[in-house]
Amino acid sequence: MKFTAADLKAFLKNVVQVIEENKDYLSELDRKLGDGDHGVTMSIGWQAIDEKLNGELREEQDCGRVCITAGRTFLSAVGSSVGPLYATGFLKGAKVFQGKSELTGEDLKDFWVAFIEGIKERGKAEVGDKTMVDTLQPALESLKSRYEQTGDFMVAFAEAVSAGEKGMESTKDLLSKRGRSSRLGERSLGNQDPGATSAFLILSTFLTTVNAVQAV
Repeated sequence: MKFTAADLKAFLKNVVQVIEENKDYLSELDRKLGDGDHGVTMSIGWQAIDEKLNGELREEQDCGRVCITAGRTFLSAVGSSVGPLYATGFLKGAKVFQGKSELTGEDLKDFWVAFIEGIKERGKAEVGDKTMVDTLQPALESLKSRYEQTGDFMVAFAEAVSAGEKGMESTKDLLSKRGRSSRLGERSLGNQDPGATSAFLILSTFLTTVNAVQAV
């Protein structure tokens, strides 16, 4: 398989749209656990990336530079804790893509491993803390395991997204242990974590994008 710089930018554009479509839903989830602004925060960050895609990144063919710009732009636009997390993910992933205008399945696998491990390293959260890591860690473990077994990125990533979805849904049954929502104690039970939800939306959007690319 191959995945070009244009395809990478199409993925980022697709995330912009998906986040915009789910902005109110994400904020509604956050109202039950936090400040109620997660959807707005994510929208601000991704709209800033969209401006770069329509401007300085329009002709960019280096996938690494696309990711570096996306990460730095998100960080500049978003003041909350989620800004440094996604910025770190993109900057770590950019190292895999550096100097490449066309990506292989192995490149894509390595990117997502670096992206997720970067977020985990920066945020210090663990599975069970009711954060985006509850989505990302199961996805990471599934991706690494299935890619090692099959050598097929498409198969491995599809299963990783499925594992991430189960992780996201598991947050309904968890007590919040991080951030503002940790003050709620048992009142946080029964509510799905907004950060885990937006992380799943990003993963699932990549799956949709890569499926569309391979279908052409």
